[in-house]
Amino acid sequence: MSTVTNDDFKSYLTPFNIVTGLIIIAGLIVTVIRFTGGLGAVTNLDDNYPWGIWISFDLLCGVALAAGGYTTAAACYVFGFKKFHSAVRPAVLTAFLGYALVVLALHYDVGRPWRLPYPIFVQQGTTSLLFEVGLCVFLYLTVLFMEFLPTLFEWTGWRKLRDALVKMTLVLVIFGVVLSTLHQSSLGALYTIAPSKLHPLWYSAYLPVFFFVSSIAAGLSMVIFEGSLSHKYLHRMMDSEYNKNHDDVVLGFAKGCSWVLFGYFALKMIGLTYDNNWSYLASGFGAWFLVEMLCFVALPAFLYAVGARDKNFALIKWTAILTVLGIVVNRFNVSLVAFNYHLPSEDKYFPAIMEIIISVFIVTVGVVAFKFISTRMPVFFEHPDYKGQH
Repeated sequence: MSTVTNDDFKSYLTPFNIVTGLIIIAGLIVTVIRFTGGLGAVTNLDDNYPWGIWISFDLLCGVALAAGGYTTAAACYVFGFKKFHSAVRPAVLTAFLGYALVVLALHYDVGRPWRLPYPIFVQQGTTSLLFEVGLCVFLYLTVLFMEFLPTLFEWTGWRKLRDALVKMTLVLVIFGVVLSTLHQSSLGALYTIAPSKLHPLWYSAYLPVFFFVSSIAAGLSMVIFEGSLSHKYLHRMMDSEYNKNHDDVVLGFAKGCSWVLFGYFALKMIGLTYDNNWSYLASGFGAWFLVEMLCFVALPAFLYAVGARDKNFALIKWTAILTVLGIVVNRFNVSLVAFNYHLPSEDKYFPAIMEIIISVFIVTVGVVAFKFISTRMPVFFEHPDYKGQH
């Protein structure tokens, strides 16, 4: 009896469980400090930087990287690319968890988190961009939850509820695309109200367009990146239909992402020309701007095109990582690096270690939740009771 118990215990001591367990314990400790000691106990935020890494990484990057939900669903149900159908459920699950964790992160970032529902249900600031972002995120998270529910209901066996929601799929997808278009662009629009604080190379009246277009590339790349990891570590959960379509999904998304990135690069150059900011390129910020544009936009656009032409899946997967990293670099540049660029270095913000621990903690919770759901519910395979009914 004791031998069986010891074996069971050892089976849980995998490197994944040990690392995630330690991160979650550290995150919970910092969570207690945050909600008992306030923002000042765990952050380096001040009057110059009321928004720090929790907004830059957890919100701006999180929302962009969760865009795979609406891009994949739109490609399959709105534009009729049925070959992407197998990627819809993993993409929707990733997006749902991503947005749910964005809301969780906001509870750490606002001074009085219990008042988060106020702008939606109590006192609407209808002229505020933040209200528009908050309302769209609230509605889109609800839509993603409804899109995810059929997966849950197939697992629990609640057929009637599942069938009712499946009939609403197209309406939910269209509603989700509209909401995503609004709030992805509105996040960029938030920074148009600070023209004196954001460096001219990143400030533009086209910021809403830049954020929306780049979110499409982020979403497509995240689907490739997440699909590659899942294919390696959760392959046992995938049925023959998913595996048969996997290569077509990767190639199709690589082609699409190449076009989007080339278009995004062109838009950025149009914005640079329209604002006549070419002279700023001969500065330190100019060099960093060129690194972002050439290494994280132009290069992956070219590599995606080569990878799709040669059917080089390894190149496409590494390019997806480069593109995801580029989106993170862009959002950090807009919200932190190029923000308050005129301040002396001693007044610049750098996140405290406990801020970083919370961000890593939130990402880890998302990974654990994705693994838990995808190894139990029909995410990478069709439930045997619902074959051909999606």
